[in-house]
Amino acid sequence: MSSPSTTSTTAASPAAPANPRSRVILASLVGTTIEFYDFYVYATAAVLVFPILFFPTGNDTTSLLLSFSVFGAAMVARPLGAIVFGHFGDRFGRKATLVASLLTMGIATFLIGCLPTFNEIGVWAAVLLLILRLFQGFALGGEWSGAALVATENAPKGKRAWYGTFPQLGAPLGFIIANSVFLAINFLLPHPEGAGQRSADFLAWGWRVPFLFSAVMVIIGLWVRLRLVESGTFVKAEEKGAIRRFPLGTVIRHHWWHLILGTFIMLATYVLFYLMTNFTLSYGTKAADLEVASAAAQKAAEAAGTAFDPAAFAAQFYPGLGFGYTDFVLMQIIGVVFFGIFTLLSGPIADTIGRRRLLLWVTGIIIVFGLTFNLFLSPQLDPKFTGALTQAFLIFGFMLMGSTFGPMGAVLPELFPTNVRYSGSAISYNVSSILGAALAPIVAVALWAWADGSPWLVGLYLSAMGVLTFIALLLSPETKDVDYDADLGVGATGSL
Repeated sequence: MSSPSTTSTTAASPAAPANPRSRVILASLVGTTIEFYDFYVYATAAVLVFPILFFPTGNDTTSLLLSFSVFGAAMVARPLGAIVFGHFGDRFGRKATLVASLLTMGIATFLIGCLPTFNEIGVWAAVLLLILRLFQGFALGGEWSGAALVATENAPKGKRAWYGTFPQLGAPLGFIIANSVFLAINFLLPHPEGAGQRSADFLAWGWRVPFLFSAVMVIIGLWVRLRLVESGTFVKAEEKGAIRRFPLGTVIRHHWWHLILGTFIMLATYVLFYLMTNFTLSYGTKAADLEVASAAAQKAAEAAGTAFDPAAFAAQFYPGLGFGYTDFVLMQIIGVVFFGIFTLLSGPIADTIGRRRLLLWVTGIIIVFGLTFNLFLSPQLDPKFTGALTQAFLIFGFMLMGSTFGPMGAVLPELFPTNVRYSGSAISYNVSSILGAALAPIVAVALWAWADGSPWLVGLYLSAMGVLTFIALLLSPETKDVDYDADLGVGATGSL
């Protein structure tokens, strides 16, 4: 059943110019870089700013959990975005859908930078933050799959996994840009009481700059994406009558098993990703000493205009590693460089030995890695040795992150035919975000507190999620040799 609105595209397809490879790579890379930049800006603020300015409960742990809860709320909105953007992407094409997702994310991020705080409008500040965060999640629900499809549907034969790594590369690039902007602002602002993690000016207005800066990046991304033409694979699906009026119904009815597999294949990747970014930032910058932590919390409470109870703070205190914010983010950025390198390396390897075999090996190592958290992240007598172990942990964790995240740009789209590829890959990717990304920061903080400041339970949690992903990979097919041109989907007519 073909959509009547696709006639003009079909008619024009013979004359439509092919997307040059450089344009395909740039369009898939730039858009996801911007989207992940916006996401990381929020993630950093969720640790450094929002507990103080939007959730000043007087309890350090409660404020952080509330901040992470709003962060996780976006993951709940992502499957809805996947359904909506997937519907339009499978019915009317990838290009317009990608432009819409980018605009939605950019506008929401910019408006977060304009929000009044709790001291100005009370609880409504948190409500508005939650609403804009939901729009961020809604947009990201459609962004990743569209970018992955632009890359893989335009890839040369035998290089689909490699091309699929370029939208994935947006994750490490977005992280580096977002955190570099935060570092630059923190460095340029005065610190009258010494080089602390957050100056008064940073809390007053400096934190807004990275959110407002996203507008510039969105303009660049739109310019690149508006120059794309529709992929030949999608045009062939139109010509053969494979386009569905209701792609969601088709993918659930005919491809439900692959939806489940895709969701759990992505699970360990999500948990690892948010533990290496959000949790490690919280754990690494949390004071290792109660007296130091209490003094910092009292200053933060005074800056926010809230009461501070030393006894209550001491009762709920659990230690971290005690690194300064700047030092730890620089350590993370070093790790993320390896994230980017191994993301790119994973593509050619997956094209050579297969996606499934590579991911089985990497997931097995992730399971073992989760059992080493206490070894790497426990404070040592020598602070330099603590720093060396933590840096090694970050590098190795981000190497694993690149190795598992890179092939996903090919694996999830390859599980589904052309006429539901956007919907299927988007739903799997984003439902997994609820099970992994939405819960990971909250579960990690709770396990950290439960273990009295030790990270061993957090690592065990990662290992358990890795076991679920390993099982899903064992049950999944190898997709290396899937032919996009032949796999148009239910309803296709004629022969190619």
